[in-house]
Amino acid sequence: MQIHLIAVGNKMPDWVRQGYNEYAKRLPRECELVLREIAPDKRRSGDIARITQDEGERMLAALPPRAHPVTLDIPGKPWTTPELAKALQRWLDSGQPVALLVGGPEGLSPQVRDVARESWSLSPLTFPHPLVRVIVAEQIYRAWSLMNNHPYHR
Repeated sequence: MQIHLIAVGNKMPDWVRQGYNEYAKRLPRECELVLREIAPDKRRSGDIARITQDEGERMLAALPPRAHPVTLDIPGKPWTTPELAKALQRWLDSGQPVALLVGGPEGLSPQVRDVARESWSLSPLTFPHPLVRVIVAEQIYRAWSLMNNHPYHR
């Protein structure tokens, strides 16, 4: 199974790429984490609704066939690590690819929220979008570690 992290943003600093890659490479092939970057639109005042809609359309176009879409959104469900491990096990058991959807600075479009089957909140805090990639990769690896009694999760 593949987990697709579909995120608005590109041209990330080296520390983001290194942090994300460090955890993504630790995951086994049966739980592969794949980053799919969506180039952000230029930000112009007064055009936020159009920008968010356009980014949302491109995110939806990047969904793999039969994907289980999960938004990362502050109003989503805040999972503990054991709850994330249960979700990960459920996703693995389904055999469908999973798409974790991270919006741009203005968040997710309504059409992206509408297709989501689940919504996950990392925190009630607002994180910089580059940092979210690293956090998600680490948490997926931690959940996998918990499921497999790996010593990383203690």
